[in-house]
Amino acid sequence: MRRYLVSGVFWTARVTYCEMKIAITGFMGSGKTRIARELARRLDLSVVDLDNRITEKEGRSPAQLIVEEGEPAFRLIESATLHELLQTDTAQIVALGGGAWIQETNRNLINQHGCVSVWLDVPFEVCWERIETSGEDRPLGRTRDQAQSLYKQRRPIYQLADIRVTVGDENFEDLIDRITGLARFT
Repeated sequence: MRRYLVSGVFWTARVTYCEMKIAITGFMGSGKTRIARELARRLDLSVVDLDNRITEKEGRSPAQLIVEEGEPAFRLIESATLHELLQTDTAQIVALGGGAWIQETNRNLINQHGCVSVWLDVPFEVCWERIETSGEDRPLGRTRDQAQSLYKQRRPIYQLADIRVTVGDENFEDLIDRITGLARFT
């Protein structure tokens, strides 16, 4: 059941903090990590950035793994790490990497573990500006054309998330206030 969260419209739900798991998805540069951290702070939940967990576990960043081992090998590592992470019983918010949700295996894992999936629907131009200024190596989106093609390709799959949060011109605090509603409503 997909729900859409747009400018002040929330859905109603009964989820207790102790059993809540939220997976934040969206394109690279959409703000997944920043939003996950703030949601976790406000909801008093633990937060894990999947890419950071992979880096800790593997001793190499996702970008390094993709360059050195190839994307298919990286995706296997990503899925195994996500599976390990979701096995815990603690309430948590997981900031997925930009391509994690695209993998059917990962979507199934997220659903099997009772996570609410939240898609940050951010316009490409905003994502691209953040990608350009981040200084991070993005082997799957090094050029604007490459990133835009990937954005268009992934968008229909992001739409499979339980909740779509359309990110517009509102400030960060207002956006977090909107998303925080999911702790009270589903």
